[in-house]
Amino acid sequence: MPKPTPNPKPISPARAAAFDVLALVADGKGNSDDLLHSAHTAKLSAEDRNLATTLVMGTLRWQIALDARIQPLLQRPDQHLAGPVAIALRLGAFQLLHLDRIPAHAALNESVELTRVSGNPHAAGMVNAILRKVASSEPQGKPLHESTAAFAQRLAHPQWLVDRWVTNYGRPAAIKICEAGQQEPATPSLFAEAGAALPHIDDGSRLVAELAAASTPNAARMWDTCAAPGGKTLVLAHRLPVSHVLATDVSPRRLAAMQTRFEKSAAKIETAQEDATNPSPSLNNFDLILCDVPCSGTGTLARNPEIRHRLTPAEIARQASRQQKILRAALTRLAPGGRLLYSTCSLEPEECEQVVEAVAAKLKATHVLPLQPVLNGLHTSGILTQALPGAIRGNYLRTLPGTHPGDGFFAALFVRE
Repeated sequence: MPKPTPNPKPISPARAAAFDVLALVADGKGNSDDLLHSAHTAKLSAEDRNLATTLVMGTLRWQIALDARIQPLLQRPDQHLAGPVAIALRLGAFQLLHLDRIPAHAALNESVELTRVSGNPHAAGMVNAILRKVASSEPQGKPLHESTAAFAQRLAHPQWLVDRWVTNYGRPAAIKICEAGQQEPATPSLFAEAGAALPHIDDGSRLVAELAAASTPNAARMWDTCAAPGGKTLVLAHRLPVSHVLATDVSPRRLAAMQTRFEKSAAKIETAQEDATNPSPSLNNFDLILCDVPCSGTGTLARNPEIRHRLTPAEIARQASRQQKILRAALTRLAPGGRLLYSTCSLEPEECEQVVEAVAAKLKATHVLPLQPVLNGLHTSGILTQALPGAIRGNYLRTLPGTHPGDGFFAALFVRE
């Protein structure tokens, strides 16, 4: 923060931490989850840490709707606000509109003081006036008929993304995706088995790992191509205890963190730094490969709300290009009869079906297998507690937030002839 003004009024530790984290996210200096588990919250009490997390994640989830509520109250609708002023307004408005247990005076007064101490004392009166209007305004109801633009704004998602989901999945599913994006991720419930041998990861990531393991239960050599942070690798090592498991990642920092995580477990996993788009020649003849590739992450907006504020159509195209390179390279490293599971946590066809089809068309020695039998096997064995109706589209897995439990994931299973 800039140098505080003289004699500032007290600001609660939770709101101060939330403001700092939101400012860093807005400046592109970190993601919310990492920052909320960093030095910015390390000294907070458990109660304050929970409040700071609620404030950060809630403000990011509702930012588009909050801005739409604030903008008409400005002196000029096109008025440009300094970053800290906009954050103070959003933080205050979120508390006033969405947190019934927060006293209105606390939300309002501390947002005004955050404006002052951030180096914007000239804007304190404006922030006070706008938040008082927000506090006294009538709740906004849901209209009987909404355009796509209207429900995208009401549910705080970028219209260009929502337009895509309406086209690809239909209006009811798109509304459910948006509604799911505004809620805290639910406690995992898809899997019956838990315990010290299995990592705590989201249901979507667990499902991907379980599908991969079940597709080739006798794999002697297995490669997780983009493995960090390592949760899926640990599931695979647990399910394939006689397999030689290799986990690689391109990032030295993420690889080091993953190695530390593996050392704390009983699993025997080899690690190496590798660029999955151009892996070392020695990486070859694997019976099973998991390609859970980097992606836009649009299936995880409840968990990673800032994605909606950063993502552009150009980024989806960039990700798709890299994903094709990773998939193409990995498929050439399969042993005859080996299988590869390609997966993303994206809802965008360019990163999912279109990647699979573009690569499959050029590699004639491989083809796509149906995933329904593998999913059925997980359910009948008792590993998966639900059948996930409608999650299989053709040969592919496609889960949708709000329609299926957990995040949105895509998966396709290849076999080398």
